[in-house]
Amino acid sequence: MTRKIDIFDTTLRDGEQSPGASMNTEEKLVIARELLRLNVDVIEAGFPISSPGDFESVRRIAELAGDAATVCALTRAVEKDIDSAADALRYAKRPRIHTGIGVSPSHMRDKLRITEDECVERAVKCVSYAKKFVEDVQFYAEDAGRSDFAFLARVIEAVVAAGATVVNIPDTTGYSLPEDFGARIKYLMDHVKGIENVTVSVHCHNDLGMATALSLAGVRNGATQIECTINGLGERAGNTAMEEVVMAMRMHGAELDAHTDINTREFIKASRLVSSITGMNVQANKAIVGANAFAHSSGIHQDGVLKKRDTYEIIDPADVGAGGSQIILSARSGHAALRHRYEELGYAFTDAEFEPVYEAFLEVADKKKEVYDGDLESIVNERNRADEAIWTLDAVQISCGFPLTPTATLTLIGEDGNRITEVAYGTGPVDAVYKAVDKVVGVGCDLSEFSVKAVTRGIDALGEVTVRVTGGDGEVYIGRGSDGDIIVSSCRAYLNALNRLIADKRERA
Repeated sequence: MTRKIDIFDTTLRDGEQSPGASMNTEEKLVIARELLRLNVDVIEAGFPISSPGDFESVRRIAELAGDAATVCALTRAVEKDIDSAADALRYAKRPRIHTGIGVSPSHMRDKLRITEDECVERAVKCVSYAKKFVEDVQFYAEDAGRSDFAFLARVIEAVVAAGATVVNIPDTTGYSLPEDFGARIKYLMDHVKGIENVTVSVHCHNDLGMATALSLAGVRNGATQIECTINGLGERAGNTAMEEVVMAMRMHGAELDAHTDINTREFIKASRLVSSITGMNVQANKAIVGANAFAHSSGIHQDGVLKKRDTYEIIDPADVGAGGSQIILSARSGHAALRHRYEELGYAFTDAEFEPVYEAFLEVADKKKEVYDGDLESIVNERNRADEAIWTLDAVQISCGFPLTPTATLTLIGEDGNRITEVAYGTGPVDAVYKAVDKVVGVGCDLSEFSVKAVTRGIDALGEVTVRVTGGDGEVYIGRGSDGDIIVSSCRAYLNALNRLIADKRERA
């Protein structure tokens, strides 16, 4: 059995410190309920002394959590901070006070302006004072990532002797390399008396993009708690992302001798909830919870995933609540992906039928970033209309603009294969095109309705035009056409209606 690694979530405390990500009490409660569904071990609910709102958030989350999770409140190594935290946690069934002090030369010299002896004295004093209120006291050695190994061990040994139950070793600035941070944790495990009796926690930041790697290096070398946030939310470049370290331990539990009790199927839901409340969007290529995490647009990848998912996916999307793999149709997609999607939409083609559909798909895909289901259906419909056509569009060119007179140059192909070109003027580009069509086709009719809509979303969407024309006998014919160019769509729609009119006349004759 691998070691159980506690997940300490600090989305509501360190995560909220991300600029622009502040939350009110009700919003924090919504996220806290989701954290309980995730089955986190510890919720760091806030910094009670910082504001009445934060105090109230900690108090209400402490009541909400009950026995389901430890609720933690942050303090500085200051008695009034600890008093406030103890007061906010008074109704918690599993309270923890998280107190500490800076231990790096930079923090002691430039921020606190204290000596090493004074630092140790204040560390012991804050832990001892917090123990008067709660049994579970966590000590943080701020900026431990840049501290002297021997001095850090001295501080940690002193607070363990004073009664700390958890010791937090943060890489506060995200400075360390993973192997160096791992060595730091191992040094403490080997040199601190009594450390085997407490939980060793790691709290890493992502300033160099290595927060996940740093946390896992800590676990590999003895840490049994990871402090993290949903989506990696946090100050500057953020904190360790919960979803990343948890899934990494699921993938490599044996090598890391580690597992968690997190309900990973809540990850996508939790990610979207935090993003919605904080207004901090998740980048599309974010690991585990990004929009592209299980999306495939390369034809080679699509073919592999369709044959067997794990050829390109190490995680089952369902395990993190993502539903399934996404095949993104684009100009890089191959035959297998396109045929698969058409089959899902209910279309079946022989190989001979499919090839022209695929060619038409590539024409659309070259103009768009992504081809949607509506586009695919439009492609098939347009192909069907073309197959049944008496007259088909070969080329059209428009000249228009102020103060020019709209002019259309049009070439149509008749059912005998002959090409006919005409030029016409109009009040607008569509009027000019339709007058040119009338010159070629020579069928008398009235245009009674013209409408255009986007087939799918986006500025590059295909446009679908619908027209109604009335023949000389009063019969109404509907025509549709689609293309990325609205003039081409308009021309195809009008031709579709006229072709129906001509075919009807022939049938009657």
